[in-house]
Amino acid sequence: MSAGTIAAQKSAIGGSIALVIAHCAGMIDLVALPVWVGALVERFGFRPQEAGALATLFLLGAVVASTIVAPRLNRLNQRLVATGGFGMAAAAFFLASTQTGFAALAGLHLVAGLSIGTALSMVHGTMGRSANPHRLFAMAGIAIGLTGVVLLGAIPQLLIAHGGSALFHVFAGVMAIATVACALLFLNPPALAVERQAPFTRAMWFTILGVSVMTFNQAMVFSFVEVIGKARGFEADSVLAVLIALGIINFLVPSPLAALLQKRLPAALVVQVGPAVQALLALVVTMATSFAIWAPAAAVFVAVQIFTHTFAFGLLARLDPSGRAVAATPAMLMIGAALGPIIGGFLGEHFGFGALGQAAVLVALVSITLFKMAKSA
Repeated sequence: MSAGTIAAQKSAIGGSIALVIAHCAGMIDLVALPVWVGALVERFGFRPQEAGALATLFLLGAVVASTIVAPRLNRLNQRLVATGGFGMAAAAFFLASTQTGFAALAGLHLVAGLSIGTALSMVHGTMGRSANPHRLFAMAGIAIGLTGVVLLGAIPQLLIAHGGSALFHVFAGVMAIATVACALLFLNPPALAVERQAPFTRAMWFTILGVSVMTFNQAMVFSFVEVIGKARGFEADSVLAVLIALGIINFLVPSPLAALLQKRLPAALVVQVGPAVQALLALVVTMATSFAIWAPAAAVFVAVQIFTHTFAFGLLARLDPSGRAVAATPAMLMIGAALGPIIGGFLGEHFGFGALGQAAVLVALVSITLFKMAKSA
């Protein structure tokens, strides 16, 4: 093997590492949303609906940015845009650590969301142009599981020791790491001679919508897992242990399993079964009064989303080799996630948390229908 070949392989590995690190930073809401919303309620004194609104502003910013830049994926310098986006997000979160008012935090959440949505579109679009998008996305899922273990274990302790500002210090640090990784290791995908500009097919649109609706369910329930646990009278340490277990499960189970089963399970079937399992777990999480029943369901809740979305990502990458569809991953995920916290907060505040489980069943039916339509399109 020539020195040039070895160097190219090392460079490719470094590029993949940068994508995985950047994915973990950009998808921080996937693992940190409960402690994020919980800290806004407990440490900053916001009502659940206000805390949900701040998270929603962050996610809406990501949706808007991704919607704008994803179609332009192959016309941009992906490395430069990703590096700048994560750098801006780091600055926004650092400034957020100095604020306590709703208006200032709202503006900074929006700026952070816009920045991360821009950067993450470059990351996911480049993943979609890789040799095996399903496997690379699964590896990123394993890494974000490990990130969840660290963050869900460390952030509550840092909040106790240093107050609410610690939340945003951690987020700023994570974004700074992603900035450095992208600046040093990110590899732009090969230029396309002619970018395919054909409109997305019906199957692609139905799949995108199905993922968005499933993610809405995820965010609506998961944002309030910590709050629900404490409202049920469970000990704070016990709820924290469940969140740590959730992170460990996310690290060890869904993404490795998705990589192992890539060629053994049809993606079209996985994306239909996933929302049904998610709805069943949502009913348990929102209605169970016994910790022995509630804890296992809460601990595996996110794993269903991670496993299902890995198959959906690979499916979309096959449907659109230009990478534009998967570049819109932040938009398709976060449009659902953006609405989830604020609607979950509204339902929980006015109708009780049991209403979240009932709503989750109805939303799951919509998601399943969309995936069925995608298969038959």
